[in-house]
Amino acid sequence: MRAERLSLASGEPTPVHELAQRIRALASAPPELGDEVRGILAAVFHRGDAAVTEFTRRFDSPNAVEELRVPPARLQQTLKELDPSVRAGLELAAANVRAVCEAEPPGDVSVQLPQGQTVQLKEVPVGRAGVYVPGGRAAYPSSVVMCCVPAKVAGVGRIAVATPPGPNGEPDQTVLAACALCEVDEVYLMGGAQAIAALAFGTDTVDPVDVIAGPGSYYVQEAKRQVTGVVRIDAVAGPSELVVIADAEADPRLVALDLAAQSEHGSESLLVLLTPSASLIETVQSLLDELSASRPSTSDAPVALVEVPGLEAAVGLADEIAPEHLELICDGARDLAGAVKAAGCVFVGPGAATAFGDYVAGSNHVLPTGGAARFSGPLGAATFRRRQALVSLPQSAVSALAPHASSVARAEGFPVHAESVEARVDPQSTEG
Repeated sequence: MRAERLSLASGEPTPVHELAQRIRALASAPPELGDEVRGILAAVFHRGDAAVTEFTRRFDSPNAVEELRVPPARLQQTLKELDPSVRAGLELAAANVRAVCEAEPPGDVSVQLPQGQTVQLKEVPVGRAGVYVPGGRAAYPSSVVMCCVPAKVAGVGRIAVATPPGPNGEPDQTVLAACALCEVDEVYLMGGAQAIAALAFGTDTVDPVDVIAGPGSYYVQEAKRQVTGVVRIDAVAGPSELVVIADAEADPRLVALDLAAQSEHGSESLLVLLTPSASLIETVQSLLDELSASRPSTSDAPVALVEVPGLEAAVGLADEIAPEHLELICDGARDLAGAVKAAGCVFVGPGAATAFGDYVAGSNHVLPTGGAARFSGPLGAATFRRRQALVSLPQSAVSALAPHASSVARAEGFPVHAESVEARVDPQSTEG
């Protein structure tokens, strides 16, 4: 991990948002992939399965088979063969995520308006959802749980998972078992932008979906951005992010372990410690050096160690960063959490490690990144639902509303709109 020492002194002339931008700049910026991804999407749109297989062999595995769909019987077999302790962990994760999703506020609202009409807003599940489950550096059965359980709770008709094959052309067995556990309907061995294209446009083998969700590489996220409008997406998610706010009493080993844990997601991850304690920074930096040397799964991710005047200033800087994950390991953490305005998920107190949220806490690990926590939140059942309006107008409401609708319509230059509403005031006067 690459540590950089920064500070935000009282009366600092540099605005907080500029320091936040400097911290964000420590993580690698996405490469310019727009044109390359556009070419992949176009190839899949025009050539379907053949293009998907071609790109999967080029980018994921030269041994990828031509048959994209994994046979359903294989999913059930992998679940039977799954290590019992791993199965128990996935079952607990699924149960907790399901409980949280089921507690989401109901979305149906009916409003009776003064003129007599009723406007009802309903939440309706989409018909088909596509879930991207990354591969390559590691397998992510937890992402199957995080995306597919909310889709099930939402009432989605069919769920299709796309996941890349490994170097040997075979899928990860634990990912397949998680798909069986979460009652996924279809699993396809395809990765990258070509998988997003297949889910969005459809091919001979893959039916198009209505929503695409899930984490993935820069290619995957750029592809999701480009197909937005053809389908709905959960978000354009980037590398993992963690900001830790800690005071002098925080256990430095817990802080260092949490930062190092998130570095396992890759060298593009953004890791930040905000603290008023210079001694904590010294100790954490030393521990991070030890962890980097002794834990091969950690990466050379950037770490910003920032000294701040106090915890309130730390929250203000964290809000400017708007991180995916925010940990509060300090005295009065619960009160401080109430002041946080922009974070994908806030972990309150020394026991609440981000790693719990990654797996079994019941919150979702598909969260806004890149500052999107300013306007976006975690994936949930609502990701897979759409709002639908139902309007009912009794004759009394028609009579009350028609003159107003007619006036506005004629002012906009749409006289037939006006005729349409006027004809309903006295239906008998409608000319054939």
